[in-house]
Amino acid sequence: MTVTGERFVVEADGGSRGNPGPAGFGAVVKDAAGRVLAEVAESIGTATNNVAEYRGLIAGLRALLALGAEGASVEVRMDSKLVIEQMAGRWKVKHEGLRPLALEAADLARRFRVTWRWIPREQNGHADRLANEAMDAAARGETWEAKSVSAEPASGGREVFGPSAEPPDADADAGPASAARPRSAPGWRAAPARPPTSLLLLRHGETPLSIEKRFSGLGDPLLTANGTAQAEAAAARLSREPYEIGAIVSSPLKRARQTAEAVAVRTGLPVEVDEDLREIDFGAWEGYTFAEVQQRWPEQLAAWLADPEVPPPGGESFADAARRVDRARERIVKANEGRCVLTVSHVTPIKLLLRFALSAPPESMYRMHLDLACLSAIDYYADGPAVVRALNDTAHLP
Repeated sequence: MTVTGERFVVEADGGSRGNPGPAGFGAVVKDAAGRVLAEVAESIGTATNNVAEYRGLIAGLRALLALGAEGASVEVRMDSKLVIEQMAGRWKVKHEGLRPLALEAADLARRFRVTWRWIPREQNGHADRLANEAMDAAARGETWEAKSVSAEPASGGREVFGPSAEPPDADADAGPASAARPRSAPGWRAAPARPPTSLLLLRHGETPLSIEKRFSGLGDPLLTANGTAQAEAAAARLSREPYEIGAIVSSPLKRARQTAEAVAVRTGLPVEVDEDLREIDFGAWEGYTFAEVQQRWPEQLAAWLADPEVPPPGGESFADAARRVDRARERIVKANEGRCVLTVSHVTPIKLLLRFALSAPPESMYRMHLDLACLSAIDYYADGPAVVRALNDTAHLP
């Protein structure tokens, strides 16, 4: 279905009760006649107003994309002067913590013909109401659910569904997640025009530092005998059906390179090294346990855990790591369109890639667990969103 001649409106808003404080966003998609096509809202934990505003914009654009409106004209309306001016390119994105969100929003916006329009707050009541509903629901320990949205066909005869409605042919697969490359579209989306680019994310095997749960960043330990066995187990799995690996990309660090080489031997593929897939630099904390760091650097550790902009002493912040990992993602996906790429890396880069795919806030990093030599998987659709297919799959390990 072609919708390039249609026009849409996305209204988005976000707020924080404390700045930073409990935060949420809301967004609504309308057609040119003002009929509501979709509503989205979510509580995002503790965040600033600006982060919530950007999250609302991203959610609104994703909701429009899910309606099959790629290439259409859309007017984005927000009462955040900051976001509108930054997205229009008139203001620079100076805050490091906003840059990954601004980049994600810009990537989505390029899939439409966007006009950016600032509106007074009183004219953004619909999105503001949705954001407050999401925050109120979270305060009650509940999850926001979309109210009934009209299913009357919009222009072009397209049926529209609210985010909580179950569309026809919804994916009912309740089986265990698999890192194998999928053959069908995610959820209730129509079959994609082109196959996705799939990243199989493999964490390296065991090292002496991981045995003792020590910070292991740019230090370069080799795999233990057990780590080598873990890499071989992953290689045995990935060299068989249903996997169809077309390329292998690795962090430059030895523990990742050894793990990648184990797969390369079985598949006959070369290993390409991407410097931006390296682990975060833990600086002065390298080689210490969490307890030891907490004892020696209590204030710095607390600041690091609270703010992704804060680096360890002499190290790298999560925000800086996020920017380079996102660069790596963009390069790898662009260079391997429609292929399955084994990406061998470390805890931080893999969690960042999963976070980006889920449009999750920075604090989500602390709510993921990745075992040694585990597999996770993300599909990147040219005509749709990124989809996480698996997380921490260790079925190949004894």
